[in-house]
Amino acid sequence: MGAIKADRTDELFRRISFSDDEEAFRLLFYDFFSPLCVFAYRYVEDKATCEDIVQDTFFRIWKNRKSLDIHVSARNFLLTTVRNSCLDWLRKQAVEKRWEEKFMEEPEEDTSDLYTTVELEYLLNQALDKLPEQISSTFRSNRFDGKTYTEIAEEKNISVKTVESYMTKALKHLRVELKDYLPFFIGFLY
Repeated sequence: MGAIKADRTDELFRRISFSDDEEAFRLLFYDFFSPLCVFAYRYVEDKATCEDIVQDTFFRIWKNRKSLDIHVSARNFLLTTVRNSCLDWLRKQAVEKRWEEKFMEEPEEDTSDLYTTVELEYLLNQALDKLPEQISSTFRSNRFDGKTYTEIAEEKNISVKTVESYMTKALKHLRVELKDYLPFFIGFLY
């Protein structure tokens, strides 16, 4: 029975990747959404967060369906992807908690770490200006103007993969350039 289920899952992934088969995606979602939420709960003990993580996993599968490169069974791919997303979420929470605790421990007001929005915006723009124009403008279009990768790709007459590459390069650059200010940009750069 397990092999039949695994074969069906692998076949659903093939149909999604090669044929953009929405029905196969729907079946995959219905087969695995609840079990993956239960699996995610082993790591993240918040039902709503688990559901968000699993939904995001399915969103990324559909979004990246043409470039999926699965070297294990589709079932193992789903489990690994959800586990990694849970671990990423936990790491983010730990970083936020450390910063929260650090600021809660400091009884006196330390204005050396206090930055106005204008100052932070200046630092961000200064870091972005060090990037090539295409990468910088792509980042600004996505994060400042709220445009999707597809919209940016159409506007700039480039592929969505190129937009993804530009965003990855911009985020890596900004994490390095703004490392001393990371707590202020945590939601923006991750």
